[in-house]
Amino acid sequence: MFSLVIPVFNEEQLIKELVARTVCAVESFVDDYELLFVDDGSTDGTVEKLLELRLLNKNIKIISLSKNFGHQAAYTAGLEFSTGDLVAMMDGDLQDPPELLAAMFQKIKKEGYDIISGKRTGSKGFTNRTLLTWIFHLLFKNIAGLENIENTGNFSMMTREALMALLSLKEKVRYMPGLRSFIGFKQGTVDFIREDRFHGEPKMSLSKLFSLANDAIFSFSRLPIRLCLYMGTIGTIIFMLAGIYVLIEKILGLAVLGWSSTLLSLYFLGSIQLIFLGIVGEYVFRIYKESQNRPIYFIKKIHEDPSAS
Repeated sequence: MFSLVIPVFNEEQLIKELVARTVCAVESFVDDYELLFVDDGSTDGTVEKLLELRLLNKNIKIISLSKNFGHQAAYTAGLEFSTGDLVAMMDGDLQDPPELLAAMFQKIKKEGYDIISGKRTGSKGFTNRTLLTWIFHLLFKNIAGLENIENTGNFSMMTREALMALLSLKEKVRYMPGLRSFIGFKQGTVDFIREDRFHGEPKMSLSKLFSLANDAIFSFSRLPIRLCLYMGTIGTIIFMLAGIYVLIEKILGLAVLGWSSTLLSLYFLGSIQLIFLGIVGEYVFRIYKESQNRPIYFIKKIHEDPSAS
């Protein structure tokens, strides 16, 4: 049994192409499968299009969330409801080519891997978003201390054992690629060129991508808080030396009267303190989110039996 989890949000214009390519790709290597589409609070005709296609293919299942909970929450919902011995994750914008699933399947079956991730070696289109994504992956690779994370996203396939380990991690602030790398197991990659979006505008805005990057960095690295310590230590040493220098100048009668240097020092120290408070606040906010222990998502309806529609 093979399960494929695909979150979708307002994708009615590409649903037909997405389903056609995905079904063709999956049926090339397995007969028994389920396609779990997680509707993340769409306001267009995405669900209606999926319901029409479900009448033609009983392997399509639809999980409708009660509102837009976000990409990572939608993936979590789909993974928790999947039943396959092998489970894959794929974005619903066709930038992750479904044809690559066969190669992932073969690597797991023939080479004994537990997890295979799609590794982006390039992109067919270059935009500011592409550049920012590349910078994030370069930074995250060097500060997170995780293996098999370079240039990998959600696109992946794993065994049931690896999936159960992944689902045992109950963080409310989630970054799936990081969690997937954290659990260990035998992990490998399949290289691919990331496609242009098939139709429409990206549903993940730059602000959402920035928020996701923050979640990834603050969840898997202590560098930001360490940076506060390093800068504070360096600043303390510099101002101690500056204080000694000023004291010597006063003793020698060379000190220059005026308030400019004093004000500049106050503004500098004040700015540094605000930055430090902001960094500490990011960690405190995530601790607060975890302590609330709210569900990651709520399900509005599960469309599973075609005869029920």
